[in-house]
Amino acid sequence: MKSPRKEAFVDSLQLPKDVCMGALRVTLTGNGEAWIENYKGILEYTGQVILLQGKTCQVCFEGSRLSIDYYTNEDMKISGCIQSVRFL
Repeated sequence: MKSPRKEAFVDSLQLPKDVCMGALRVTLTGNGEAWIENYKGILEYTGQVILLQGKTCQVCFEGSRLSIDYYTNEDMKISGCIQSVRFL
């Protein structure tokens, strides 16, 4: 759950929310690659769906031939034909 006071403080100092609030950072390179930072866990992993848990939300990648090329405790790379990205 977001703290309005903490978010206002981070905004006032113009600090990056992904670092200070633990927000997910998703970077897409076309529809073939996605880089995800600050995720908490993998909830579902198939060739058509990859569902990740973030600190405050979930993110769902849908497409075909999806694969996790690598992952660490902090970031991961997804590749394949990404057709949609939804935040839940």
